[in-house]
This record gives sequence, C-alpha cells and structure tokens, in this order.
Amino acid sequence: NHPVINSLLFLEAARIGLPLERLFRSSRPWVDGKHVKNAQASVILALIFPLLIREGKPTPFFTFVLALLFCVFNGYLQGRSLTTYATYPPGWLADSRFITGWLIGMAINIHSDHILRNLRKPGETGYKIPRGGMFEYVSGANFFGEILEWFGFALACCTIESFAFALCTLFILGSRARQHHKWYLKKFEDYPKDRKIVIPFLY
Repeated sequence: NHPVINSLLFLEAARIGLPLERLFRSSRPWVDGKHVKNAQASVILALIFPLLIREGKPTPFFTFVLALLFCVFNGYLQGRSLTTYATYPPGWLADSRFITGWLIGMAINIHSDHILRNLRKPGETGYKIPRGGMFEYVSGANFFGEILEWFGFALACCTIESFAFALCTLFILGSRARQHHKWYLKKFEDYPKDRKIVIPFLY
C-alpha cells in the first residue's frame, strides 16, 4: 500500500507535468507568457490540494500504478494535442466556455473538498453526512466539480483528446459517486432521499 498523500502528489505531478513540459517547449503563436503564468498557477493549485487532505487509508499499490499509467498517458496525449496540432486564437484562455466550465468546476471541487476535510472536528471520530454547497443536491459534489472542470476544458479545446478525457472522468467519477451514494444510504437512515448521485436533478 502507498500513503494517500504521496499517491496524490505523484498522480498530480504526472497529470500536469507532461502537458506543461510540452507547453514550455511549444512555439505555437497562441502560447504566450500569460498562458505560461496561468499554467504555473494551475500547477500550484494542483499540488497544494494533496497537502491539505488528512491522511486516510493507504492506496493499494496496484490501484496506484494503474492510476499513474492513466495520468502519464493522458498528460502526454493532452499536451501533444494542444501544443502540436491544435490552433487557437489569441485570448483563448479567456474564452467564456473555458472560464464558465473550468473555473466554476474548480470552485465547486475546492469548496466540496473543504467541506469533506472539515466534517469532523479535532478529536471526533465516526462518519457524518456532508452538508452545504453542492452536497445539498448530490452525494458526489467534489466529483461533480471535477467533471464540470474537464467538460469546460473539452468545450474550450474542442479536440477529440480533451472530450475523451472528459468522458473518462465522467464514467470513472460517476462510478465512484454511485458507490459513495449507496454507502451513504446504507450507513445513515436520515440521509436525504432527494439527493442525486453526481449530476444535480438528473442522476
């Protein structure tokens, strides 16, 4: 087994390291200094999150290896697609599709993770029902935020690779959200019956 914080750090580094390496080496005209600075800010956010979480159950080593392989492959695929084949106009990162989907999704994801991290006060044990934010609508609020992030990314990029990643995210996190939802219903008799699994009002 692998400590969960170390696992997340490795996975985040793999997920963003390869695209950034392609970005820094790119000579495409739409890649300018502002884009590189925005990418650097994204790196900081991605690497800070694993350091904020509380140590939980270790990640099974086989699961970690599979996730790492997926992140390495996907990181290379997205980076090569965006810096070798895709062409975008100036101001691409300010596109409303990118801002609406990716930034709102990130905000939901960060807020939901904050709620989960603070469910128990210091010294408390046991499980609690998450409340507030998007948890009032779905059991997998953090998963919904991440799904929204990457569909916003896909809409802005309009590449086969970005949509493939968004769909993979939907199916993988949707499955995890369903497992969490079933666990909540079994664990808590007073769990809100009107909460959906991961997509507000739909699923």
